[in-house]
Amino acid sequence: MKFKYGARLIGVGAGLPSAVVTNADLEKLVATSDEWIKTRTGISERRIASDTESTTGLAIEAAKDAIGFAGIDPDEIELVVVATSTPDNLYPSTACMVQAAIGAKRAAAFDLEAACTGIVYALAVAQQFLGSGTFKCALVVGVDIHSRFLNWEDRNTCILFGDGAGAFILKADENQNDLLGTYLRADGSGAHLLHIPNTGVGYPHAGQEPPKEVDRFLQMNGRAIYEFAVNAVPEAVRAACVEANLEVADVDFLVPHQANMRIIKSAAERLGMKPEQIVSNVNEMGNTSAASIPLAMWQAILRKQIKSPSTCALVGFGGGLTWGAAIVNWNAVDQRRPAIENN
Repeated sequence: MKFKYGARLIGVGAGLPSAVVTNADLEKLVATSDEWIKTRTGISERRIASDTESTTGLAIEAAKDAIGFAGIDPDEIELVVVATSTPDNLYPSTACMVQAAIGAKRAAAFDLEAACTGIVYALAVAQQFLGSGTFKCALVVGVDIHSRFLNWEDRNTCILFGDGAGAFILKADENQNDLLGTYLRADGSGAHLLHIPNTGVGYPHAGQEPPKEVDRFLQMNGRAIYEFAVNAVPEAVRAACVEANLEVADVDFLVPHQANMRIIKSAAERLGMKPEQIVSNVNEMGNTSAASIPLAMWQAILRKQIKSPSTCALVGFGGGLTWGAAIVNWNAVDQRRPAIENN
């Protein structure tokens, strides 16, 4: 698609709960073990939000971190898009709360829900607004707190998820475009494979008989999601590369949704990508849903795995079912750090 302006990526940031929950901690809650979890998922620990931490609070932290990285004034931000499946309120939106907290007084703000693919959807939406010239600077946040929707007696789900937020800053540019190609898809016929009910019989009105407690928790068909994901990830990356006029071989790094290390490795192999091209922090963060891709990228940049410039394939999949990818050029440098530290 032709745009009047390019979308330049200028910042990345993170917001994380303070509490770290290890596999050893989970051994005290459910019939599991560190070896069992690592073998099946690659996860060793995850961050879990406390009673005083919120989706909005984590999103604000990530937004401020990304703003600092970009070295911009919050008042420059004209659009705030928050991808989340676990907002603190039905309304106002998390985006509106973030907009007020960071001082982006001129910004439009709304939430977007596409489960774990949400951040990719949000980037594509922001590109439309920037590319058309409607807005000049956008903040995109992916944030989720899934720990409050887990059955902590179900080892098949409670071991997988962590909480957190990740953010990107994008700026319209007449001469540079870092968001090279996107690909978005959904298949609602698979909605039952991964869901959290919160309406109708799943979330009754006053006077209605409450459902069984288990019905309020996240429910997942793990085998079906695995089979879906190992096919959806290569499909999305290849299609986004076509949109970007690139070959998969032109991509330096794969930054996938951090659901499960077995899924990540299988998808990378199907794409012909080497182990050193995989960006993953699933061992430390678990599945942070819409936050997982920006968190993985943030950490890889911090650890200098991803350096500027690099071409990265950001690819997500999740409930909906949804899946999608964005091919991006990473050229940004942290404006808070001396030039020598950015090299």
